[in-house]
Amino acid sequence: MLVSENWLRELISPDLDTQGLAHQMTMAGLEVEAIEDLSPEFSKIVVGLVESTDAHPNADKLKLTKVNIGSETLDIVCGASNVAAGVKVPVALVGAKLANGMKIKKAKVRGEVSLGMLCAKAELGLSEESEGLMLLADDAEIGQDFAEYLQLNDHVIDVSLTPNRGDCLSVLGLARDIAVLNNAALTPPPSKTVYALIEDTIDVKLNAGDACSRYCGRVVRDVDMAQATPIWMAERLRRAGVRSLNLVVDITNYVMLELGQPMHAFDLDKLDGGIQVRLAEQGEKITLLNNEEVELSEGTMVIADDTKPHAIAGIMGGLDSSVQSTTKNIFFESAFFHPDAIAGRARQYALHTDSSHRFERGVDFDLSRQALERATSLLLEITEAKPGPINEVVNEGDLPLREPITLRLARIERLLGVTLAAAEIVEILSLLAMKVTIEHDSEWCVTPPSYRFDIEIEADLIEEIARIHGYHHIEPAVMLGALSIRPQTETKIGKKQLCQRLVDRGYQEAISYSFIAPDVQSLFSPDISPIVLANPISTDMAVMRTSIWPGLIQAASRNLARQQDRVRLFETGACYFKDADGRREEQFVAGIIAGNTLAQQWACKTSLHDFYDVKSDIEALLGGLRVSFVADGHPALHPGQSAKIVGGDDAVVGWVGVIHPQLQQQLDIKAVTLFELKLDFALSQSIASFTPLSRFPSNRRDIAVIVDQNVSASALVACVQNSAGEMLKQVDIFDIYKGEAIDLGRKSVAMGLTLQDFSRTLTDADIESVVAEVVSALKNQYSASLRD
Repeated sequence: MLVSENWLRELISPDLDTQGLAHQMTMAGLEVEAIEDLSPEFSKIVVGLVESTDAHPNADKLKLTKVNIGSETLDIVCGASNVAAGVKVPVALVGAKLANGMKIKKAKVRGEVSLGMLCAKAELGLSEESEGLMLLADDAEIGQDFAEYLQLNDHVIDVSLTPNRGDCLSVLGLARDIAVLNNAALTPPPSKTVYALIEDTIDVKLNAGDACSRYCGRVVRDVDMAQATPIWMAERLRRAGVRSLNLVVDITNYVMLELGQPMHAFDLDKLDGGIQVRLAEQGEKITLLNNEEVELSEGTMVIADDTKPHAIAGIMGGLDSSVQSTTKNIFFESAFFHPDAIAGRARQYALHTDSSHRFERGVDFDLSRQALERATSLLLEITEAKPGPINEVVNEGDLPLREPITLRLARIERLLGVTLAAAEIVEILSLLAMKVTIEHDSEWCVTPPSYRFDIEIEADLIEEIARIHGYHHIEPAVMLGALSIRPQTETKIGKKQLCQRLVDRGYQEAISYSFIAPDVQSLFSPDISPIVLANPISTDMAVMRTSIWPGLIQAASRNLARQQDRVRLFETGACYFKDADGRREEQFVAGIIAGNTLAQQWACKTSLHDFYDVKSDIEALLGGLRVSFVADGHPALHPGQSAKIVGGDDAVVGWVGVIHPQLQQQLDIKAVTLFELKLDFALSQSIASFTPLSRFPSNRRDIAVIVDQNVSASALVACVQNSAGEMLKQVDIFDIYKGEAIDLGRKSVAMGLTLQDFSRTLTDADIESVVAEVVSALKNQYSASLRD
């Protein structure tokens, strides 16, 4: 925000120079980014009165003027179309320097002596372009230094405000804070009641719920739009970065800058019927003041008459009812629009206006009437218009509430690290216009003023106390805290160890987004309804993931596309589900491999990975946990190369398999193999404990059994493990055969059984007993027979 220092000092003028004031503001959170010195670039310019004009004898477009500058009357040749007797203008004397560096000399113009120059705004650096001379007000003192007349001994202070300080987006708002910082009296802008001279009003209806809970309007007739904006007002607008347009618009902008209340003025004769504050209907259109036609979306708040919208509320007015040079009668609007109703709406239409900037941060809901009175008063000081009464419509129940906040001394001391006297705390809060009542000796009940939308909790009050007390008065201190050592379990592995196992097997960790596209989600989990985000980053990140696989596949695809012929990635993270209680979050560890099994080298042949490479990785990852791999179907996995991973209690704890061919085609990726496990299950394994090696030899017996071809190898292994007893140390399947000498529909499975005892050497009888027990169990459970 740009603000004139002179304007600011009219309200509050502490005993500080410009740099000191800027430093004080910055230290209080009102950061001053820059200070521009407005000292004039011109010299020897004074106020002059044109006493007469005569035609130039040798040029049709030039005039001979006599200009009174107080000390003398000068003959000056002028070509401006608006030069006339009786006007006051800036006069560049002989020897003067203009803003562009040009020096004025005594000269002859078409044979006539000219002892100076009558100036336009552009020649003084007050405007980029201008038409005709700069005409001054009647009260300008003849002969007065022009820079002094315009009060150009000024600075423009550029204040960078944080979004929570919408109350400081005005000269009054900044002055309030500066007055508190200096414990000085504030001189508020003039405020007086304007009495109606006519009875004209417009019916106003509020049909936008709590989006607009207060609306003030006033009819003003017989406005003379030919009246120029006073130079003092136009200059203040210019220094604030606001372009002067016409008298009425300039007044609304001036009030906004002065008080912080955005206003709008309609051409009354362009309105059809009453004013309605309502929500737009889908498809309604409006041509805005920037000459752009926009189609309004449903839910956008508009100011409309009985036939059509005339403004997007709190953002920008419409061109059809705008105030022009031909306007005679106007309708002033000053309203409170709730920040939630304005936030984001301007960006929706690619707009950002001074009004939207203020309304979306919060404008004082008690300011509307005062601002309207101020605007009317300024208008009547300049032109003899006829104001009507103020029509104020208020929905009291929809106005924001300022709830009392409990403030505790102990909390202040804990957050700030300093001890403040109770009297100082109460004084600071009172200076900030907060209502303070004492609850106890060290506890207060505090109610913020209407213009402080950023004060909601106790910490907000403490921030204000620190700000006004002065951050530089708070001594730095070393942070102290009791640190407790969290005991680590020595019986279970941790997540870090689990990840290290995958790294040791050649995997690299990936981190992907928890948000995915709805269509991708449906490919992996078509039977699961995902959690939909209310405000997604993009349409490709509109739902919460129910599997880590989509992110891993995307990462693997990017690596494969960059000539990586061996990709192994894993990720640990949360997936999100709906349940009866609302939403549930569950942790998983997942992995993907693609390309070759081993990195290319001379000693090994290059071969593509397969299902069993990942299966062995899972077995290594789970360590001593006993799991089984049961062939089953999954929407994202190949029907013949997928399995569910079943834990010891027969609960499904994960999935493994090759990507489904259709999904592979849709995602345009090479064949990959995936796994996903519940992290809690993977972490439930115990840390390996020391077991001494047996001093006695181990013995291996191989058996081959013929079983139905639908019996899985894992089922046979489980049967052997359950029946062999403690002597069995390992079971290995080393051959599966179908063909000659094997009946159709059956297969031969060869297994090696490793037997050992810790207390003695096994005899042949011991071994044969175990083998017989295994064969019997296989025969009973799977109708297995020994192959000859």
